[in-house]
Amino acid sequence: MALRETGEVTDRVLVVEDDDSIRSVLRMGLEDEGYDVGEASSAEQAITAMRSHPADFMLVDIMLGGTDGLACIAEVRGWSDIPIVVVSARSDTRDVVSGLEAGADDYVTKPFQVAEIVARLRALRRRLHRPTPSALRRPAGADTVVIDGRGDAPLVLSPGEGILRRGDQRIHLTTTEFRLLCEICGAGGLVVSRPQLLESVWDRGFYGDERLVDVHIRRLRLKIEPDPSNPVLVVTERGLGYRLARH
Repeated sequence: MALRETGEVTDRVLVVEDDDSIRSVLRMGLEDEGYDVGEASSAEQAITAMRSHPADFMLVDIMLGGTDGLACIAEVRGWSDIPIVVVSARSDTRDVVSGLEAGADDYVTKPFQVAEIVARLRALRRRLHRPTPSALRRPAGADTVVIDGRGDAPLVLSPGEGILRRGDQRIHLTTTEFRLLCEICGAGGLVVSRPQLLESVWDRGFYGDERLVDVHIRRLRLKIEPDPSNPVLVVTERGLGYRLARH
């Protein structure tokens, strides 16, 4: 975050785009909305910038010269929970899924309006500061959900602390993955639909793309399921959505 002369704190956005004109449009449009904007024309520049002057958000094009945007996202995601939005001319489902699986939180296709980018950033900001789902608010000392109690290392969610542990080991989740898990756990075993998850996690309701939910669920399963290809904790109810099956 950056501090304005007025003392107001504003978010910093790193724009990773190798097209000078598009990068300039984004910079000017975001600055008009009050953001502090950094620029990078390559993945290498972006990674260096993030290590030396971390931003609050990243906008990343997939098609960069040299190292591509997917590798850039995966690298940053290895050590940062920063919200990342892909901004790309590629709109095929496979490209969208690839961007999300690399670690992006959202995907915007070109051509775009700066107002749409700003709306996505604001939604991500609201999600970062949204409180624990009401269904998971419990008395002090009881703010835990045992997802998988089998064996010597139970899988336990602590929404109030923002922590998921398997035994004594903490499992690292992105903000999106953690919010998804909280919402599904908060339903108490009932099915939560994709539109409901979009509304509660991405804060965009029907405007969102349901592929966001599916890809992030897939990433979540890789971290919590004994066998991600055969999930037994966060299960799919075909045509309906997802539910928690505790063990």
